[in-house]
Formats: sequence, C-alpha cells, structure tokens
Amino acid sequence: MFNENISMQLTPAAVRNVRAGHPWVFDNAVTKQNKDGEAGCLAVMHDKNRKFVGLGLYDPHSPIRVRVLHRGKPRNLDMEWFKDRFEGAFSRRETLMGDRLTNGYRLVHGENDALPGIVLDRFGDTFTLKLDTAGWLPHLDAIIEIITETLTPERIVLRMSRNVAEHTDIPDGSVYGEPLDGPVLFLENGITFEADPVKGQKTGFFLDQRENRKYVEKLAQGKDVLNVFAYNGGFSLYAIRGGAKRAISLDISEPALEAAKRNFKLNPDIPAKNHETVCADAFDYLASDKQRYGMVVLDPPSFAQKKDDVEGAIKAYDRLIQLGAHSVKPGGILVCASCSSRVDEETFFETAFKAVKKTGRTFSEIDRTFHSKDHPIGFREGAYLKCLYLTIT
Repeated sequence: MFNENISMQLTPAAVRNVRAGHPWVFDNAVTKQNKDGEAGCLAVMHDKNRKFVGLGLYDPHSPIRVRVLHRGKPRNLDMEWFKDRFEGAFSRRETLMGDRLTNGYRLVHGENDALPGIVLDRFGDTFTLKLDTAGWLPHLDAIIEIITETLTPERIVLRMSRNVAEHTDIPDGSVYGEPLDGPVLFLENGITFEADPVKGQKTGFFLDQRENRKYVEKLAQGKDVLNVFAYNGGFSLYAIRGGAKRAISLDISEPALEAAKRNFKLNPDIPAKNHETVCADAFDYLASDKQRYGMVVLDPPSFAQKKDDVEGAIKAYDRLIQLGAHSVKPGGILVCASCSSRVDEETFFETAFKAVKKTGRTFSEIDRTFHSKDHPIGFREGAYLKCLYLTIT
C-alpha cells in the first residue's frame, strides 16, 4: 500500500508520547530524517538508539508531520490492515446502523478511530469523506474502494481541509457516484433534515449534537425556546416536537435560517407556525432583547481556533452565558455548549458557573454531556464537545 518509506528519529519526549498512544508527531519532534519525502509516504519512527517506535503517515506540508498508524512491534501495513481499521470503526456504529429512524451519523472519527486525518459521515445514501492531511491523497482510491465494498453508498463526496486542498488539483465534490446538484435528505431520530455535503459547514451538518438535540426535546414541554446560533434550526425542530409552545431560531446567517425553514417544511408533523427566525448578531440581540424564555440554547461556533485565542474565547463564553442567563425566566433552563477543544471541560464549566453568578441569578445543575457515541474520544486533544444544562432561578 505504501510505496516509499522514510526513516526518522524522534525526540525523547515524542517517543514517550507515541508509545503512550498519542496520534501526532509535530515537525519539531523530528531530529533526523534519512531523506525528503512526498505526502503519503510511510514514516518509520525510531528513538535515538534506533529502537522501533511506530509507523505513521507522512505529511511535509503540515505542522503535524506524522499521523501515527501503528506502534509497538514492526509490521507490514497492507490493504488488509487498512480494511480492518475501517471495519473496526464501522462495527462500533452497529447500533446506529440498525436504527431505522436515524441514517445520519459519523462512521469514522479520525484519530479517535485509529484512522488519523480521516472523517467519514453518512447522510442517507450519501457519504462525506473529509481529509485533514494531504498524506491520504495518494491513497484516496484505496479509501474509496474499502468504503464502497463494505457499505455500498450511492455516492461519496470529498471535502478537504484548506491545507490539504492547497496541495492537490482534486476539487471538492463527488469522487464516487453521481455528482450532487443540491442538498441531500437524511433522518435523525425520525426528523428529516437536509445536509449540504458540498457547500455546507464541516461535512454538511453538525451531527455531533444529535444526542443534545434529543435531550432538549425532553426538556422543552410547554416552554418558549430561544435557539441561539441556530444554524439550520436543529434544536428548534426538536424543541417543538417535544411540546415547546414556540421556538425562535436566531442566527446571523440568512441562508442558514432559510435552511431552517426548509427543514420545518420537510417535517409537516412539527408545526412550523410555532417557529420564528431572527437574523441578527447573537450578542447584540441578547443584549437588547427584553423577553425572557423558558429555555435558552447557546450553541456557538468555536471561539478558539488556536492557542492564542483561548483567553478571548473564555471572555466570549463569559459574556454570552451572562446574556443567556439574563434571558431565562425564573425556573427556566439554560443550555450552553462549547465545541472549542482548546477550552477544556473544567475551564468551560467553571466559566459558565461564574458567568451565571455574575448576573445575580442562582442555578442548579441538571446535567452535563459530552460526545455522542459515534464521536468517540481517544486522546486529549480529540475532546472538544461539552454541554451544560442549568435551571436558572
């Protein structure tokens, strides 16, 4: 499968990290390398005594120079090995695969499924394959072969991170099956949604909040719900199906809100007459809105894309959660989520508690949740999603 090998020596710290299970080797952790190589070569990693450390996928274009594929004793990484990795990931989703009410979920979660740099999401019969390293580009045909032989999708749509797209002439879009000419439909807990695998954010839909959307449905009975950073209205649909009197989807993107309206039309059993949309900046709207709601859902985009953003992200969460708490009726529920991996769960929850206290309101914790089962976590940096449910009094 791998036509060229590169031999490299790692720093002692990197050796310890790899042997402990970490999936990344950064460029500054490589002390010696026998030759230059192209993206997709197999990196054979050693310690300073030439003792074998592991095998990984080489990418000279990324600060993550090697994505670890194997550690322990030397072995041959052939097509059968590669196929076993995919089948292992698929087997961990057997429960979802058998769910007639859900056919939208993550099939491969990158490093956390021992397939570093690969994300595979299912939206009905359309699969989105996202590559986060140029190292997989030479092996794209092998990846598609394994997916199509094992799961028989109608089509596979390729998405690439920006740093990957810069190093290939392959365009984003269908790499297997008929090209897409618009969004596709899929089911999530019996609700029909549209996803746009070609032009949508991430892989076309935020599948990681599926279980939190279901949780909001259980808590929404009889409430007015404000869904902040609503995107395509997922929490709003679940809230109204759960008996909410009204749901307002607030987002700065008019196209996202139009998608929310279309999602309601796809589900005539969920009354669209109880749904409103507001196109505005979330912070500005919350600061000026005088209404109070039985439930406020805060699901912002990542506030910390890099390490230098963390301090600003914490301040943003503090302000947002204060505004959200002010907007909750006494006895109502505040739901606040974070998808910023650089802000760890302890920091986020403590920030949320302090923010509510600053408003003079008191609270009790209902629950805190993390990743859904199809988004498993296998290493520290892989943990990004956390969500807090509070009753505000």
